[in-house]
Amino acid sequence: MKINRVGVDLAKNVFQLHGADLQGKAVWKRRLSRDKWLKVLFKTVEPGCEIGMEACAGAHHWARLLAAKGYRVKVIPPQFVTPYVKSNKNDAIDAEAICEAMSRPNMRFVTPKTVDQQDIQATHRIRSELIGHRTAKGNQIRGLVAEYGLVAPQYMSSLRAAIPQWLEDDDNGLTNRFRSLLHGLWEDLLTLDKRVESLDREIAAIAQSDPVAQRLQQLRGVGPLIATALIAAVGNGEQFSKGRQMAASLGLTPKQHSSGGKEHLLSISKRGNSYLRSILIHGARSAVAHAKHKDDRLSRWVTDLATRRHLNIAAVALANKTVRMAWAMMRYEVDYDPEFVVG
Repeated sequence: MKINRVGVDLAKNVFQLHGADLQGKAVWKRRLSRDKWLKVLFKTVEPGCEIGMEACAGAHHWARLLAAKGYRVKVIPPQFVTPYVKSNKNDAIDAEAICEAMSRPNMRFVTPKTVDQQDIQATHRIRSELIGHRTAKGNQIRGLVAEYGLVAPQYMSSLRAAIPQWLEDDDNGLTNRFRSLLHGLWEDLLTLDKRVESLDREIAAIAQSDPVAQRLQQLRGVGPLIATALIAAVGNGEQFSKGRQMAASLGLTPKQHSSGGKEHLLSISKRGNSYLRSILIHGARSAVAHAKHKDDRLSRWVTDLATRRHLNIAAVALANKTVRMAWAMMRYEVDYDPEFVVG
């Protein structure tokens, strides 16, 4: 029995394995517990064999362990495995589908992340969630004080300043009980601010110590937040053959609906990492606002585009171009040169 590739359906406690030979015929099927599946795999399957799994929770961890033992690991986006699932769905059929999908010559794979990348990604995810909680807390305060006839300001900074004034004003109609509740909400808001500021300092420290992040910050609209998020998402960009592929993976290129030789481009696809795409566009929007005061080739290009089209279109176009330039800088370890920018 010569096993050429193995599809693994990952789970919390029970793992399903499906092994196939060179012709794709199933020659080995096992259902194993979490603490036994690697031992059985190492004993049964020789190093150098291809091991495939879906990109899900824990996939990067298992990919690193298998790669360290000499196996060729292929991590597949779940949406590309679904077409190979036959009839009803269960763990065995899922493992078989993974084994089949990984054999396709044009299949797209996810590059396993390093531990450092996952550390940076965790920092960004926690920060993003805390900002969401802070926004929800601010909206809760606005809704509650509105019931007492107080109009809360729109911006969070103004809301922070307004709450102490409400607490000190004895004539605004707030009861003692609600003042106590509002004071607690204010403390919650300040606690969230401190947590976000702490993570901002952590991200700044990472960007300061990483040479790739320092290089990326030479780009317009790219600071520590975007630079570190790019590193966490794509590493050094070696999985892409050109910058456009990296931009497409982040959903910054147009969707296409073409037929009969007629090309029809739609709005951007919005595929991939929505968080990274969002902060890239926010950074590009800031760069567009400052471009009118500069006279380099990139500034002239984006200013002219913003004049002819909507400001948001110019920001997305600049974000697309920024990602392409970032890929070249990461892949070839070069600094930003404004003379090489193509308008």
